Amino acid sequence: MATKPAALDIETLAWDKQDGLLPAVVQDADTLRVLMVGYMSREALAKTLDSGQVTFFSRSKGRLWTKGESSGHVLALVRLETDCDRDTLLVQARPHGPTCHLGSVSCFPDAPGDTLGALQALIRTRHAERPAGSYTTKLFDAGIKRIAQKVGEEGLETALAAVAEEDAPLLGEAADLLYHLIVLLQARGLSLDDVRAVLDTRRG
Repeated sequence: MATKPAALDIETLAWDKQDGLLPAVVQDADTLRVLMVGYMSREALAKTLDSGQVTFFSRSKGRLWTKGESSGHVLALVRLETDCDRDTLLVQARPHGPTCHLGSVSCFPDAPGDTLGALQALIRTRHAERPAGSYTTKLFDAGIKRIAQKVGEEGLETALAAVAEEDAPLLGEAADLLYHLIVLLQARGLSLDDVRAVLDTRRG
């Protein structure tokens, strides 16, 4: 579900600074990779919030433009917030297909992203679609108990590798553990964001 700041009032944003347009930085909600930068007018922002699909004001077309209106590669809104000066928007969205018109994930080819976030997004898709032949599908079909058993097995193998193996085997086991843990969270309707929220309460 898309969320926005409770205090967001479209009319109080700093529209006068750039002739009625605000730059909008779009981030992948899962990987945090920067996908693109566009501009929003009052109408584009209102349509984005109302429709849940990220919409810009295209300066070249001279009209509102919903990303993916022709290609189908829409950006589904997840969160939206303003900066401290209320003259720039940060949009977090889930892309449906490549964002760049050149077919790339991002308009910034080397933009960094979170590997675990990307893995979680893939696992979420596997959970929803259950493609045949997928190991992840097999885990979901086996149920919570089997997935929990796998997490236990991978945890033990990681611990053993930590005391008896070189770095490479330990890293391999740790990767397996993290994968199975994300599957378990997804099976319970939870995510890494929920884990991060718990960790945030433990700071200090």
